Amino acid sequence: QVQLVESGGGLVQAGGSLRLSCAASRRIFSIDVMGWYRQAPGKERELVARMTTSGRTNYADSVKGRFTISRDNAKNTVYLQMNSLKPEDTAVYYCNAVGRLYSYSPMDNYWGQGTQVTVSS
Repeated sequence: QVQLVESGGGLVQAGGSLRLSCAASRRIFSIDVMGWYRQAPGKERELVARMTTSGRTNYADSVKGRFTISRDNAKNTVYLQMNSLKPEDTAVYYCNAVGRLYSYSPMDNYWGQGTQVTVSS
């Protein structure tokens, strides 16, 4: 079984910065996409940012220009640098990976346990 281990959440004032990290707990044959989703109370989980192995990125409109996603493919690690944080960024942030555990495995979705980000006004 693969676990995605997240770190870096916490409490920050509006305008501040946080950096989230996520690493796979074991070697995975291949990961096509790694990214971050978030879920605020009473809302559905939404995409924040994701990056393919080749470096192509997608960002939610609400975070463009403020958040930056990056990856270390060799370490199966993904980062999310969050600047100019706003109270509306408050949510549980989940790491996601789409890949194959072994060469013969089907593509699968893997999720982290979530890390709380709270932005105070």
